[in-house]
Amino acid sequence: MAEAERPRASLFVVATPIGNLEDVTLRALRVLRECDEVLAEDTRHTLSLLRAHHIEKPLSRLDDHVVRDRIDALVAAMREGRRFALVSDAGTPLVSDPGALLVRAAADAGLVVEALPGPSAVLVALVLSGLGGGGFRFVGFVPRDGLARRATLSAMARDPLPTVFFESPERTADTLAELAPLCAPTRRAAITRELTKFHEECIRGALPALVARANEGIRGEVTVVLEGAPEELPASDEEARDEVERALDSALAAGMKPSDAAREVARALGLKRADVYARCLARSAKAP
Repeated sequence: MAEAERPRASLFVVATPIGNLEDVTLRALRVLRECDEVLAEDTRHTLSLLRAHHIEKPLSRLDDHVVRDRIDALVAAMREGRRFALVSDAGTPLVSDPGALLVRAAADAGLVVEALPGPSAVLVALVLSGLGGGGFRFVGFVPRDGLARRATLSAMARDPLPTVFFESPERTADTLAELAPLCAPTRRAAITRELTKFHEECIRGALPALVARANEGIRGEVTVVLEGAPEELPASDEEARDEVERALDSALAAGMKPSDAAREVARALGLKRADVYARCLARSAKAP
């Protein structure tokens, strides 16, 4: 379809710089100038970007606290011809950011949505780490505690693909310290911080060395890349059963219901939930 024949978009999902304001694309600047209103996760942050490029547009907040309340009104406005640009604090929207509900609602209403490619901390970190080259997995922020955290770290340790995740500078050392015993001592990783900014840094090395470095203190916005797990010989049936038993012991000891424990263990170990739940019921039947 020729450019002039393309349907007129109502919602633009616009990637914005993750640090260096020069990283904005020409297309992004054009859309920000031509739209009727900019929807931002943090209006103060986005206002700095607009002012840097001499753009004056109505700007309103669209974060997790208000998105559900505004969806109907925004879709109605789009139906009437208004065009909105959706941006996050930095990088590509909907990657650990709000906004997916609005995109889904606009698409369900038959409205045209356009996504503008651009900066992404995930991709910058993966490139700098030197651990990419094939597929990779992105898990957002690691859960702070509980079985969800243990399951996430266990899955990352076993995954043959590199894993990219966000972490706060205060918790980076603890997360790496919990990952280290789940991985081989030679397993590599990279801590990237302040990407595209003046103090950008990429610290590469084996996990034990990175734990020691992180304990010295990490500042700024952090993205971590963990090397994929090496290929291993398949575990014997007995070893596999023992691993499931240990995982179920941990989940049930944490107070989870059998159905919830089966779901979490299956997800962590890459098994079918029905098989793990059947094992859980068999354990209950044998209990005195």
